[in-house]
Amino acid sequence: MSGVKKLADASALRIRSFTALAATLLALGLFRLPGAPAAESPIRFALAWSPFHLENGETEDRHLPAAMAGGVAVFDYNGDGKPDLFFTNGANLSTLKKDDPKYSNRLFRNDGNDKFTDVTTAAGLAGTGYDMGVAVGDYDNDGHPDLFVAGLHRNTLFHNNGDGTFTDVTARSGLGRSLDPQYGPLWSVGAAWVDVNNDGLLDLFVVNYVQWNYEHEPRCSYAGRSEYCNPSFFKGLPSQLFLNKGDGTFEDVSEVWGVRSHVGKGMGVAIADFDHDNRPDLFVTNDTFYNFFFHNLGSKFEEIAFQTGSALAEDGNFISGMGLDFRDIDNDGYPDLFYVALANQTFPLLKNKAGKEFLDITGSTGMRRQTMPMSAFGGAIYDLDNDGWKDIFVTRGEVLSRSMPRTSIEQPNSVFRNLGASGSFQALTSEAGLDASGPARHRGCAFGDLDGDGKIDVVVTALNKDAEIWMNRSPGSAHWLDVRLVGTKSNRDGIGAAIEVVSAGGVQYNHMTTSVCYASSSAGPVHFGLGADSVAQSIEIRWPSGIVQKLENVTADRVIQAVERAAEK
Repeated sequence: MSGVKKLADASALRIRSFTALAATLLALGLFRLPGAPAAESPIRFALAWSPFHLENGETEDRHLPAAMAGGVAVFDYNGDGKPDLFFTNGANLSTLKKDDPKYSNRLFRNDGNDKFTDVTTAAGLAGTGYDMGVAVGDYDNDGHPDLFVAGLHRNTLFHNNGDGTFTDVTARSGLGRSLDPQYGPLWSVGAAWVDVNNDGLLDLFVVNYVQWNYEHEPRCSYAGRSEYCNPSFFKGLPSQLFLNKGDGTFEDVSEVWGVRSHVGKGMGVAIADFDHDNRPDLFVTNDTFYNFFFHNLGSKFEEIAFQTGSALAEDGNFISGMGLDFRDIDNDGYPDLFYVALANQTFPLLKNKAGKEFLDITGSTGMRRQTMPMSAFGGAIYDLDNDGWKDIFVTRGEVLSRSMPRTSIEQPNSVFRNLGASGSFQALTSEAGLDASGPARHRGCAFGDLDGDGKIDVVVTALNKDAEIWMNRSPGSAHWLDVRLVGTKSNRDGIGAAIEVVSAGGVQYNHMTTSVCYASSSAGPVHFGLGADSVAQSIEIRWPSGIVQKLENVTADRVIQAVERAAEK
């Protein structure tokens, strides 16, 4: 009998091993069980033609900035109601100049019917340096969205003139300082527009990465060939906060507001009102370092990542914290945190516990098991199937350039479907059609309804490859509602406004922000999926000014415009 038992145990072990391997390959999008039914996925994307190729200036010497490029923005630059596309692009790394037309940043006008026209030259947005990230926000409240472009040793502010053109106003604005007296040249990866003091003017938080110098960059190699160095080889930088003075200029208040004293290796920033005190808070992911959580006290920030349980991932180790989002994912009214990292580090998901602390639910939701084999740069939280539960989209790909043992350099993107009240997520890759483009080193991502069908589409960049425009073709006829905000006392974009939507199926929450994913910006209306409900019984908007506005019995399947009304308080 003992021999039979040993044989049975060995067989069971092999079955468990195969099951674990199959689960890993399924998560990576590299395997499908034989005979598995070809059931239609509830979330499905179709790949559209892309007009942009990301030139990151990669050479055999493997200079670190070439691994980090790829910001993208979805925003309506000309006010015609159709979201347009802006891509940041690289440059010659030895000169940090766009000395070849291939390095031009690109603006594409959405002409409808899945057609885009390159209007970069006419708009004046080609750029001059090595650009990384982009942040969209109407900083002067004139109704036309402006662009802040974060880059390597040079940032640029482009003012939208309202006639299809932009003007470089960097020097006048006071945002052009690229040399810090203590830390040297600054390398900015991204930024977020946010009204930190609720005065109706958008301020700017700039995320800085590491100290880098082309001539003195450390050299790393693998198997006798150059490879990108780990961040541990570089010293960090503090991020920056600029207050909007209302006259087209900004004041650097990084030290006064308590930001400058926190030196990290910033990769992303997301904003939300963590504790419902009507002041926007900021979460900054750091690459192989503690994350920063800047709690807004009204006239300064206190850094409380350790106090809130958000400084490190579940196991307490440093991970490569990258792109992120900060939204309510379980419909309890409090914004939660999600960010991505590299293989064998997991993608942390942190539940907001009533504005007091975060609880790491990466394991209990199934995200730990499903993301362990993955590497990613960008992550964002949107309801992609309009069922009333926000899903997670990630742009996958390694920071390295060459294959190593147990490391997939190029990977397909994935979406994690929110299974609702069960509190778990389902990884979808090939099932969602996301293997149609082939694997790549994906980076930035931006979101918006590009074709006006009520489903959120996704634009993704990839190093040395064409961008990917993923049109949302999810089956079913679930209802939806988009809320376009127009601030009057608050900032014109309504950034920071919190929205509660009540329908027969339940209550859900979202807020206005343009800072999502990695180095990217999404400036569309605030999106809600309503599932089977064709009417929202009520919509309550809490503006940054403190004004509370309520709409009742709103018909679904359309974009509504909510103008801030001072009388409703």
